[in-house]
Amino acid sequence: MEKTDSLKKRYLYKLLTNIAGFCISLFSQGIVLRGLGPKNFGDFNFLTSNLSQIVSFFDMGSSIGFYTKLSKRPKEKGLVYYYLYFVGIVFFLIFVFVLMTHLTTIYEKLWPDQALKFIYLAAGYAIINWALQIINSIGDAFGLTVSTERARIAQKIFNAVVIMLFFYLGVLNLTNYFLCYYLSMLLLIFLLARIINKDNNIFKGHWKASIQDIKEYTYEFYTYCHPLFIYSFFGVLFSILDRWMLQSFAGSVQQGFFGLSYQLSSICFAFTGAMTPLLTREFSIAYANKDFSGMARLFRRFIPLMYSVTAFFACFTAVQAEKVIYILGGTSYKGALLPVIIMAFYPIHQTYGQMSGSIFYAADKTKTYRNIGITLMVVGLPITYILIAPKSIMGLDTGAVGLAAKMVLMQFLGVNVQLYFNAKLLKLKFWKYVLHQLISVSFFIGIGLVSAIIGDILLGLKENTFASFIVEGVIYTVIVLVLVYLIPEIVGLSKKDVKSFSNILITKYISRLKD
Repeated sequence: MEKTDSLKKRYLYKLLTNIAGFCISLFSQGIVLRGLGPKNFGDFNFLTSNLSQIVSFFDMGSSIGFYTKLSKRPKEKGLVYYYLYFVGIVFFLIFVFVLMTHLTTIYEKLWPDQALKFIYLAAGYAIINWALQIINSIGDAFGLTVSTERARIAQKIFNAVVIMLFFYLGVLNLTNYFLCYYLSMLLLIFLLARIINKDNNIFKGHWKASIQDIKEYTYEFYTYCHPLFIYSFFGVLFSILDRWMLQSFAGSVQQGFFGLSYQLSSICFAFTGAMTPLLTREFSIAYANKDFSGMARLFRRFIPLMYSVTAFFACFTAVQAEKVIYILGGTSYKGALLPVIIMAFYPIHQTYGQMSGSIFYAADKTKTYRNIGITLMVVGLPITYILIAPKSIMGLDTGAVGLAAKMVLMQFLGVNVQLYFNAKLLKLKFWKYVLHQLISVSFFIGIGLVSAIIGDILLGLKENTFASFIVEGVIYTVIVLVLVYLIPEIVGLSKKDVKSFSNILITKYISRLKD
C-alpha cells in the first residue's frame, strides 16, 4: 500500500495542482464562453445547476457522512460497498424522476424554454459529477491525494484539448459541450478507481453482506443524515427556485451572465475548496480521539490562511472584472460586469463556510448545521423574489445582479453564524476571526486598486487589456508577497511560519545550485 501522504504534503500538492488547474480552466472557459455565447452558456448553467441540486437532495448529506466515516475507518471495505450500492439506487431514482417529468410534461414548467434532450444530458452530467466527487473523496480518505491530484490535472488537460479541438472544427455547440464533460469525467473516474484499487484493493472481490450488516449501516447513515434530510430538501427547493426565478423573470441571457460570474467564483474557490476534504478528515480523526485542542490548532492554522488565499484571487478578480470578462468572453458578456464583481466575493466566505462546516460534520453536529442553513434559506427566498421579479409585480428587476447580491449577503451571514458556534466548541475568539475577514478583504482590494492604478495610469497600459491584466497581476502579487512577509498576520500566518517557509525555499535553491 502506498504510504499515506502527510497533511502538509497533501495541502501543498493540492495548492500547486489547483494553480495549474486554474490556468487550464481559464483557458478552456474562455473558449467555451465564446463558442456557446451567453444564451447557450446560460442554458447549460441553468440545467446543470438545477439537476445537480436534485442529486444533492437524494444525497441528503450522506456523501459527507460517508467521507467522514471512511476517514475514521479506512480499512472497512463493507462501508465502501454499502455506499456504492446506495449510489446505484440514486442513479436509478434520478432518471426515473426525469422520465416522469417528461411523460407528464411537467418538465416544461420546471425547466422553461429548455429542450428535452438537454435535460437528459444535464441529468447524466449531474449524476456522473456526483459519482466523481465520491470516488475522489475515497482517495482523500485513504490519504492518496498526490496521486489523485495528478489524475485530476490529466483530466483537465484532456478536457481543454477536446474543447479546443471542437472549437477549431466549428462544432462546439451545447450537445458537444456536454459530450466533452462526459468524456473527461468518465476518464477521471477510471483513473481514480485504478489509483485507489492499486493501493487498497478496495474494488476487488465481492462484499458478502448479511441482513444484519445492511441494517447496521442503514441505521448508522440514518442517524447521521436524518437531521440533514429537511436541510437537503429546503436547500434543493430554494436553490432551484432561485435559478428558476432568474430564468422565468430574466431569461437565458441573464442566466448566462450569472453563470459566468458563478463559474469565475468557482475557479477562485478551487484553490482552497480541494483542501476541505483534507481538513474534514483531520477534524474527524481528532474528534474521534476527543482531541479538541488538536481541532482548535487545525482551525487556527489553516482556516484563516485558506480564507486569505481565496481572497487573494477573488479580490483581484473583482478589481479586474471588466478585463477578465473581455479576455474570456468578449464584448457579448459585457452585461455580466456587475454580477462578476459581486460574485467575486462569494468564494471568499464559501471557503470559510466549507471549512468551518467540516467541523459540524466531523463533530456530528448536523442538527445545528441544518437549523442555521434552513433559517437563512427561508429568509433568503423573499429577498431573491424582491430583487429579481419585474417591477410590475413588486420586484426590482435586477436580474443576475440581484441574485449575485443575495447569494453573497446570505453567505456572509451564514458563515459567521457557523463561526460563532464553532468558536464556542473549540474555545476560540469569535470576533478575532470576524475582524480578520474584514481586514484581509480590505487589504487585498486596496492592493488590487493600487496595482490597477500603476498599470493603467502610470504605465499607460489601459488600452491593452491583456498586457495590463498580466502586468497588474504581477505588480499585485509582488506587493502582496512583500507585505505578507512584513506583516504575515494579515493572512493568518506568524513570522515563524514565514521564516520557516523562506528557509525551505533558500535551502532548495542552494541545493539546486550545487547540483
